[in-house]
Amino acid sequence: MSTDALTRRPPVAEPTRASRPDPDRRARRHGRRSGLVVTGSVLKWVYLGIGLVFALVPFVWMVSGSFRSEADLFGHPASLFPTSITLHGYQGVWSQLPFLRLLLNSFVFTVVTTVLTLLFDSMCAYALARMRFVGRNVAFVLVIATLMVPFQVTLIPVFVELFHLGWLNTYQGLIIPRATSAFGIFLFRQFFIDIPPELDEAARIDGAGHWRIYWQVILPLAKPAIATVAVLNGMALWNDLLWPLVVSTSNDMLTLPAGLTLFGGAHVTDHAVLLAGAVISLLPIAVGFFFAQKYFVAGVATSGLK
Repeated sequence: MSTDALTRRPPVAEPTRASRPDPDRRARRHGRRSGLVVTGSVLKWVYLGIGLVFALVPFVWMVSGSFRSEADLFGHPASLFPTSITLHGYQGVWSQLPFLRLLLNSFVFTVVTTVLTLLFDSMCAYALARMRFVGRNVAFVLVIATLMVPFQVTLIPVFVELFHLGWLNTYQGLIIPRATSAFGIFLFRQFFIDIPPELDEAARIDGAGHWRIYWQVILPLAKPAIATVAVLNGMALWNDLLWPLVVSTSNDMLTLPAGLTLFGGAHVTDHAVLLAGAVISLLPIAVGFFFAQKYFVAGVATSGLK
C-alpha cells in the first residue's frame, strides 16, 4: 500500500442545510428565554407587591386608628387616614391604666423568660445532639411529642400547682412555667448536629469537659440559632394574653396585652385607646427584630426550618 493511500483522508461530507446552525433560530430561542425571564421577574415583583400591601394595610390602619376619634373610626371605618388627628388614644393609655407598671411587667416576663429558655433549651439540645447515652432518641421523640399537646390542656394542672406553691400573682408564677420550649430544643438540636464533632475532640484533648465545650465552643458558634429562638420566643411571650390573665389576679401584675383588655367592655369599648396601646406594644418587637434579623435569617436557613 502506498504512502499516499495511507495519508489520504476520507472526504468530509459537507453539512446539509438541515444540520447547519440557524442564527435566526438561535436568536428566536434566546429571545423567548429572555422574554420568559423578564416575565418571571415582573410576576415575582407583582406577587411581592401584592403580599406587601396585604401585610402593611392592617398595620397602617392600626397606626392611623390610634390617632382618630371614635366618631371618625365609626364614620369612616375603611379609611386608612384620619380626617382629623387626635391624641386621645395615647392620652387614655397613660391616664386610664398603670401603663409603666404594665410595661415593666411585660419586659420582666419577656426578657427573663427568654433568657431562661435560651439557657435550658440549649443545654438540653446539647445533651441530645453531642452526648451519647441510652435512650437519647426516645427522649428527643418525647420532647417533640409535647409539641402536639396544646398549652390549654395543661393550663388547669399548672394553675393548681402554682396555687399550692403560693406563686399566683407573682413573677415566678409568670416565668417558671414558660421557661422551656420544645420548639427551642428542637431548633437548637438541629443546629448543634451540623457543628463538626472534631471541635469537641480538639477541646477534649485540651482537657475541656462537657460544660466548657458547651459554653466556649458550641454556644459561640450558635449565634444564628440563639437569635432565632430569642426572636420567636420573645414575640410569643410579649404578645401572650392567656397566661398572664390566668396567673395574675391584680392589675399590678398584668402584662401590657392583658392590661389592654380592660378597655374592652361588654357595652362600651374605647377603640382608639386599644389601637394606641397596640401600637406601643408593637414597637419593642419591631425594634428587636430589626437588630436581630441578620442572625434570624441565618438561623432559619441553617437549622432546617423551612
